[in-house]
Amino acid sequence: MTKADREFDIVVYGATGYTGRLVAEHFVREYGGKADAPKWAMAGRTLDKLKDVRTLIGAPADTPLIVADADAPGTLDAMCHRTRVVLTTVGPYQLYGSELVAACARSGTDYADLCGEPAWMREMIDAHDQHAKASGARIAFSSGFDSIPFDLGVLMLQKEAVKRFGKAAPRVRGRVRDMKGTFSGGTAASLTATMKAIAKDPRLVSLLQSPFALTPGFEGPDQPMGLLPHYEDDLGRWAAPFIMATINVKNVHRTNFLAGFPYGRDFRYDEMVLTSPGEAGKAAANAVVDLLKNPFGAKPPAPGEGPTPEERENGHYDVLFVGEMPTGEKLRYGVKGRYDPGYGSTSRMLAETGMALLSSNAPGGIGTPGSILGEALVDRLRDHAEMTFQVEE
Repeated sequence: MTKADREFDIVVYGATGYTGRLVAEHFVREYGGKADAPKWAMAGRTLDKLKDVRTLIGAPADTPLIVADADAPGTLDAMCHRTRVVLTTVGPYQLYGSELVAACARSGTDYADLCGEPAWMREMIDAHDQHAKASGARIAFSSGFDSIPFDLGVLMLQKEAVKRFGKAAPRVRGRVRDMKGTFSGGTAASLTATMKAIAKDPRLVSLLQSPFALTPGFEGPDQPMGLLPHYEDDLGRWAAPFIMATINVKNVHRTNFLAGFPYGRDFRYDEMVLTSPGEAGKAAANAVVDLLKNPFGAKPPAPGEGPTPEERENGHYDVLFVGEMPTGEKLRYGVKGRYDPGYGSTSRMLAETGMALLSSNAPGGIGTPGSILGEALVDRLRDHAEMTFQVEE
């Protein structure tokens, strides 16, 4: 049986979890009864829970259900051989994701996740990239808020820079202008798992600190690290460290690396969050530094917990990218999204990454949404995820 002849187009693995359910809801809401609807199924550890979720989200009663468990690798192999694409929300991935990546790489099954765990991602690249290339499996890590808006925002800015100036911008700043939302329990669990991994293997610290941890064999120029608050004259606001820069910067550099350095081998990039002008903005920027010492507070969210539907609906984000040319010219590009970034928008991003993989002719290998799908994914996110990507004059 060829990959095109498999039983399903997409399987949502982890559909009984909070975020997995939102991904499944997207397929019901966005494609239910439509001519372009994928053949999709829901997968998880417990059949009864899958049935309950199917009813809860209003999926058709004949929506297929698959029992699969990270602790039973044979069930993952069986699942992968039935579908063209697996979308997984089962994290922390360093605890529960390795066997699924291996199964997809073996079977030629495309894969996307929500991973923000760079040490594990590098481990998977080293272990399975060649297998994925051989089988044709396209494996896209970080297919949610980390790191799609940033990965694709830089990609689209650079396309515009080439159009306007004849070459890419060697320096780009990513600046979060506004964001309303909550951290996911999965994000908190991933950070906890990473801290435990570092305690066992301190060598991981240098990997986590390196902007080029996901570009094996390539070390680019020194990068602006975005660790200290400062005032940005051209934007008229204070800038503070951004908690997700640690993973996003690595993915942006990996996209450039895998695409053959369209941004240049001397490309420099950082991310920060903007506060406001004046002393109030300075105080807010310094408060961000203090907050990052304990970002989840006394009681971090647990996996499976999340905001109310109203909180998801009222969330949003707004990210500005500033490309700086050697001649002094600047180009601004904005990426904005409706919904809570960690849940409402992330679930849509992951679902549409799966849809884009169905029509992709990219070669196999472990890549990024930007390197594998590029502008085709931007188009889907505009049409199906209420995201905007546009030049700002």
